[in-house]
Amino acid sequence: MSSEVAITIEEATKTYDAFVALNQISLSIATGSSVAFLGPNGAGKTTLLQMILGATSIDSGAISVFGQSPGSVGVRLRSGAMLQVTGVPATLTVREHIELFRSYYLEPLEYLKVIDLAHLKGLERRKYGTLSGGEKQRLHFALAIAGNPDLLFLDEPTTALDVETRIALWNQISEFTSKECTVVLNTHNLEEAEVLANRVVLIDAGQVVVDETPRAIRSMVGKSIVSAVTETNFESLRQLPGVIDVQVVNNRAKLIVSTTEETVRALLNLDANLTGLEVKPVQLEDAYLQLLSKNDIADREQKSST
Repeated sequence: MSSEVAITIEEATKTYDAFVALNQISLSIATGSSVAFLGPNGAGKTTLLQMILGATSIDSGAISVFGQSPGSVGVRLRSGAMLQVTGVPATLTVREHIELFRSYYLEPLEYLKVIDLAHLKGLERRKYGTLSGGEKQRLHFALAIAGNPDLLFLDEPTTALDVETRIALWNQISEFTSKECTVVLNTHNLEEAEVLANRVVLIDAGQVVVDETPRAIRSMVGKSIVSAVTETNFESLRQLPGVIDVQVVNNRAKLIVSTTEETVRALLNLDANLTGLEVKPVQLEDAYLQLLSKNDIADREQKSST
């Protein structure tokens, strides 16, 4: 990963009437890094992505991409985007679409290289309208990389795909981005963020909640998840050593803990008849939910004090 900065965002703010979509967000994204924007619906991540693309204006603050204005010709020639709304004509073939997109760039990828990277061999003469959902997504990816971009935008790239197709597309994206390509990923899929990004920016209510590596984010909320079916009440579980958070659904308790062995021993002493004991490392999804919960509590406390 290079030390050169690909994207600089300084106190970017965007409002829609009384609604604040982004509130003075500042970020720096290095060339060759892979960054995932995560957050609930309405958090502001799509607005931020659109502002970096130059598709949405900024109210205040500043954004630069490779030292230029978002959406400028110089930036577009170095960028590719796989967006949710594509507007791809149904009557053109796979080959026609790829060749058309290649013609937009000064130094595009070779046609056969695009076909190979997107796993489209054998589909070149098929019209877009006859492709399956997974095949269409592979073509969308092909169009995004046709110009051999230095910066690749991915907006929910595997939405509505089945597991096998989703994993295959992740592998194709990873193969292309293994070179010095900067990736900006917008996703709701926690596993996707962990697979494709080396940095996660969690956005909520228009602000950055956390900006770290997936491993660092997991470590913020605990070491392990201990779960079991138990009759032990919530408060007793909360008092166990090393417990950070407790969730109980249908008598199955899920504990986020910092001291795995000590917590398990104490839980067994508390309920020797518990069943279904499971211990696993904290996942990004667990950390995501915990951090959003903490941010929501902090936000409510701040509003009540003003």
